[in-house]
Amino acid sequence: MFLIMDDVMDGSVTRRGQPCWHTLDDVKLSGVNDAIMIEAAIAHLVKIQYGNEPYYPRLLELFNEMKFITTIGQSLDLRSAKLDVTDYSMDLYKSIVFHKTAYYTFYLPVAMAMHLTGYTDPEMFRQAKTILLEIGQFYQTQDDFFDCFGDPAVIGKVGTDIAEGKCSWLAVVAMQRATEEQKEVMKACYGSTDPENIARVKKLYEQLGLPTTYSIYEEESYNMIKTHIQQISRGLPHELFFKIMEKIYRREA
Repeated sequence: MFLIMDDVMDGSVTRRGQPCWHTLDDVKLSGVNDAIMIEAAIAHLVKIQYGNEPYYPRLLELFNEMKFITTIGQSLDLRSAKLDVTDYSMDLYKSIVFHKTAYYTFYLPVAMAMHLTGYTDPEMFRQAKTILLEIGQFYQTQDDFFDCFGDPAVIGKVGTDIAEGKCSWLAVVAMQRATEEQKEVMKACYGSTDPENIARVKKLYEQLGLPTTYSIYEEESYNMIKTHIQQISRGLPHELFFKIMEKIYRREA
């Protein structure tokens, strides 16, 4: 549901190697209603499957919390694109990622599984959330890198972060490193749909050594998160979190 809506708001054309739903001639903006129907269907299916279970209210609360948090993240993402690129900061970036991506992509499925299997200790949920939000940050940074430097045939979509002026990890790190002259290039070209301006931004990223910086970041973050997983102390299975990390570490799409 969120991906359909995100593609509409971003004007994206492909998702996972297929045309975005809203781009189909017989769909267009009626895709917004389709997304709302999917959202309603989630609540309906949860009621059918778990309506008589004692944890049913907690599942509904969890989904409602995720919708609220994710829409805040989407709002931050869209509003940040209207800022001057020189105003981007790592704090803003992390706030967008935590709200828009990390909660519903990583915390939601694990928290659901914990409810379904009898976990009730708030401290267990807190520890799980801490680790999973770190993993979500790691995952989104990968996505930001692929958006710029990934092969569309492999990642399944055409990157749009530069053209949309998104507060991405690459843009934030670039602004941290750029000279005044390079900042002027970013201000002139970032957020432009002109292919030449997009190419200038990518070239600037390369001049600033961001592909190498990303590789170092990926390795260091992976090792840090592994250490944090090993420090979980309240009975959560470490193997679960290691398996999640294995799925995304050094992924190509």
